[in-house]
Amino acid sequence: MTAPANLRPSRLAPADAARAAGIGLRTRRLRSFLSALGIVIGIAAMVGVLGLSESSKSDLLAQLDQLGTNMLQVEAGSGIGAGTGELPETAPAMVSRIAPVESVSAIGSVDANVYRTDRIPSEQTGGIAVLAAGTDLLTTLQGTVGDGVFLDEAPADYPVTVLGAVAAERLGVRSVSGSPVVWLGDRWFSVVGILDSIALSPDIDRSALVGVTAAASYLGYDQVPSRIYVRTDPEYIDDVRGVLPATVNPEAPDEVEVTRPSDALEAREAADDAFTSLLLGLGAVALLVGGVGIANVMVISVLERRGEIGLRRALGATRRHIAVQFLGESLLLSAIGGVGGVALGAVVTSLYANYKGWDVLIPSIAIVGGFLAAIAIGVIAGLYPAMRAARVSPTEALRTL
Repeated sequence: MTAPANLRPSRLAPADAARAAGIGLRTRRLRSFLSALGIVIGIAAMVGVLGLSESSKSDLLAQLDQLGTNMLQVEAGSGIGAGTGELPETAPAMVSRIAPVESVSAIGSVDANVYRTDRIPSEQTGGIAVLAAGTDLLTTLQGTVGDGVFLDEAPADYPVTVLGAVAAERLGVRSVSGSPVVWLGDRWFSVVGILDSIALSPDIDRSALVGVTAAASYLGYDQVPSRIYVRTDPEYIDDVRGVLPATVNPEAPDEVEVTRPSDALEAREAADDAFTSLLLGLGAVALLVGGVGIANVMVISVLERRGEIGLRRALGATRRHIAVQFLGESLLLSAIGGVGGVALGAVVTSLYANYKGWDVLIPSIAIVGGFLAAIAIGVIAGLYPAMRAARVSPTEALRTL
């Protein structure tokens, strides 16, 4: 006997499939919420890590653009065969003769300690160094004075000092108002300025700076530089770096060490990139756990709803309809988790970036990729349960009713 010609094959419209998937999740809200939560945590971790990494990198690049990458630092080499460990007294003048060099400034170590008062035991130095500095040091370092003035505006031969940001904090000097003094060497020095932090030379932050003339007069400074800062034309920085050792010490160029402070910041960024990769790996693990949770929920759902599956098959639903329903539930769970994870990751990134004073940058790949990753997890996690549900025999399923 043939089927009537007016009968059409059973079909499941996309809207009906979505509605059926939604009903399946609403009837098991707590279980669905916990399953989606795993996806939310995994996606949020990945979006947050990528966003914070991009925001911190933007801050570092802005800092490098502001400070410049064209500064070189010259010091006497250390180790076996390094000689006296001192730079020639004529080195700054010789370096200034190199054509692409824009500015040169030197500092020298002074055998003295600085204290807040003359009552403090001599061994409690607070880790603060005393340096003799030229009046052009701040220009070469592109630093700024937070309060007061620098040595170029103070009497060169008077006992005055300028404190680095960290040194001022350790000495408890927060302002130059009231003419504060510190015990430096064996006499009182007036504090005329406090510097802002200098990223490219953190040693300056932990130092008390004294003019070269005053250091020689009051502290016995021998005017031998221990470090030279060189600003050069960015186009010729590698060329200048190559000729600096022979210029500074023609007799022993191997005893001269030339470094680029900005390389340290870039190395820090490389370390941050490695840390970012680690956090991304942890986010991927969380995402995998969320996918396993969804697969587990869907498999249990198939076992619990065998009667429902059998009834639907008896009413005309095909295996394809059953598979689409369960796969749709898995996709809906992962989509909810993806949207929630992207939103949570963006919020966390914004809050932390604002706290650190960074620009908030969330890469589009983090948003789009996070959502697509959640969908992919949903497909993979729901495929097996959907196929298992489709293979349930209607007669065997109806026996469980």
